Amino acid sequence: MICPPKLVPGDTIALVSPAKAIDASYIDFAKAYFEKQGFVVLVSPNASGEFRYFSGTDQQRAGDLQWAIDHPDVKAIVCNRGGYGTIRLFDLVNWANLLREPKWILGFSDITNFNCLGLRLGIETAHTTMPLNFQENSPESLESMMHVLSGTENEYIWEAHPSNKPGMAEGTVVGGNLSILYSLLGTPYSPDYENAILFIEDLGEQMYHIDRMLSAFKLAGVFDRISGLIIGGMTELKDTAKATEWTMEELISEHTQFRSFPIAFQAPVGHIPDNRAFICGRKATFTVTENQSYFFQ
Repeated sequence: MICPPKLVPGDTIALVSPAKAIDASYIDFAKAYFEKQGFVVLVSPNASGEFRYFSGTDQQRAGDLQWAIDHPDVKAIVCNRGGYGTIRLFDLVNWANLLREPKWILGFSDITNFNCLGLRLGIETAHTTMPLNFQENSPESLESMMHVLSGTENEYIWEAHPSNKPGMAEGTVVGGNLSILYSLLGTPYSPDYENAILFIEDLGEQMYHIDRMLSAFKLAGVFDRISGLIIGGMTELKDTAKATEWTMEELISEHTQFRSFPIAFQAPVGHIPDNRAFICGRKATFTVTENQSYFFQ
């Protein structure tokens, strides 16, 4: 895996909106935040645009991304928000310059598509918070994002959960939004799960949807290959009118039955204020004990 160069004050960051439309106030806040850290910030032409659901047409959003990839001064590309739309840009962007001049791509949720694309290209990307959420994020969330850009290692410790499975794992980190990972199964962009530490999160899904996705992962052999499983925020999950009465913990335990890898719930990642950075494509150490869970990358 290629690690993009670390940033230093004076380097340039581009803010782009490759998916859903976003109010300009969030972009302005992020621009001021990064400038306070000493960076030069460029905003793509259609960052605060609007076309139907999106920040622009597919061609406009792809053009903004291409502009950021090709720009000689830009060292990191920060996606302003998720929603939906990044998958539509895969075939509209020439990714060759990203290989010639690697630069960080940051984001989460629908941006998981780019995290998986990075794995396919052989370039590390970072699953981090985004400008849409900066104002509600914990200090630790923003700090972990800045650590990625500066080349500083991240270390996370969080409380034990009754459904955890103790153990230790080392492996390449893959993951992100469960719905996106599920949608990529069977495509060339589905991650290589062999000996991987998989982290997942999601927002607003029905419990039977979660069961369907986990069933697909099991049938695809994902749980036969990973070395560890981290479950982050599974936020605002819903149930049907005639309730399934499943819990997330119950479904995970059922679908990973007889597997020996460590499992930790309630990790600080996902659609939650304390959304810490995970570098996709980089090796990490993951340990679960009776008292706490530990992640170092």
